[in-house]
Amino acid sequence: MSRLPLIGVTACRQMLGKYSSHTVGDKYVEAAAHAGVPVVLPALSTPSDPRQLLQSLDGILFTGSPSNVEPYHYQGAASVEGTQHDPDRDRLTLPLLRAAIDQGVPVLCICRGFQELNVSLGGTLHQRVQDLPGYLDHREPKTESLAEQYAPVHGVKVQDGGVLHSLGLDTEFQVNSLHSQGIDRLAPGLRAEALAPDGLIEAVSLPGARGFVLGVQWHPEWRFAENPVSLRLFDAFRDACQAYAKARQSA
Repeated sequence: MSRLPLIGVTACRQMLGKYSSHTVGDKYVEAAAHAGVPVVLPALSTPSDPRQLLQSLDGILFTGSPSNVEPYHYQGAASVEGTQHDPDRDRLTLPLLRAAIDQGVPVLCICRGFQELNVSLGGTLHQRVQDLPGYLDHREPKTESLAEQYAPVHGVKVQDGGVLHSLGLDTEFQVNSLHSQGIDRLAPGLRAEALAPDGLIEAVSLPGARGFVLGVQWHPEWRFAENPVSLRLFDAFRDACQAYAKARQSA
């Protein structure tokens, strides 16, 4: 009897009151459960060995976060004062991404996870897209309800011949946009899958990878079952995780 895939879900490490805590939004855990059994991956001070983690996992969801990748990981300038970082998460996710891709473990990367994917493979980031001439302000409104914050605000244009195109998605669709960082230089090997109206890369894949690799800058995990595009993405991730788990069990 085949078992359900185990899906790693990356956690953040931040202070909640006086206490250092590991956190991950319910929406990510619920979305990961569409693909299998979610397993939260803590961002430990001494990070877990990626090879040991991957022995048990059939897929990984790299989540969004209020924090930003520290710029020294991509030789960027120092962050603006007050920028939130999570060095323990960086120590977990960047090597874990490289190891998962090398081993063929399916990965779906969202928002911060999308940026981690680019940085882990040698790309760079804009730290404050809203300050750059010619770019939209991709940040969410701060004073509205969650439903309004996560509502679609701009379109993306799907590039021909990629993963999104192969999923049968429309050539253009609306996405929710809740970020200040974005891709500056695309990492070697990554392919731009979708572009915002201002030209900012909003989705990437890795042609020739051993397994499923997809990153999106927007938030498909938000009420994913109600959105046909989001559901298509998580269906594809689920199928890849199930295929990987089946192949591991057969080996």
